[in-house]
Amino acid sequence: MKDPYIFDFVEFDEKMKERQIEDELVKNITNFLLEMGKGFAYMGHQYPLTLGKDEFALDILFYNTVLHCYVVVDLKTKKFIPEYAGKMNFYLSLVDEKLKTEIDNPSIGLILCRDKNRTVAEFALKDMVKPIGVSEYRFTQELPDEIREAFPEAEKWAEHIVIETADVTGRNEN
Repeated sequence: MKDPYIFDFVEFDEKMKERQIEDELVKNITNFLLEMGKGFAYMGHQYPLTLGKDEFALDILFYNTVLHCYVVVDLKTKKFIPEYAGKMNFYLSLVDEKLKTEIDNPSIGLILCRDKNRTVAEFALKDMVKPIGVSEYRFTQELPDEIREAFPEAEKWAEHIVIETADVTGRNEN
């Protein structure tokens, strides 16, 4: 699995909730599939699965044609916490029970977080039998705070930019 995934094709805003980021990824599904890697086929988002009288919605469901397995993506806007691993383990059991056929390999889980503590993630997944990975995702239009503070906003830049154009006589105009 990649780490981090780069979602530079998404119009990002710091105030976005998980569902809004998910919707943006789905709107840009071709770019999302390319970022995920080889063999990914989109199955749906908020994919409903029922267990008894309870219904659960998977954030994003893929099928990987190379690995011959389902891939469940759980998107988080916060840092990784151990509870996410238990939830993913449950989702993978549910997908394997409800969707997987005898020709499919066991499903894989991918928890995409804005931030992860590698040690916490490794410890949370240590004794799990199901294949689960934790990766970060980033948006390239984000700048670290120290860099962002060093440069003025776009409007301030515009005040200082002088565009020169040449007319047909070759004279420069400001």
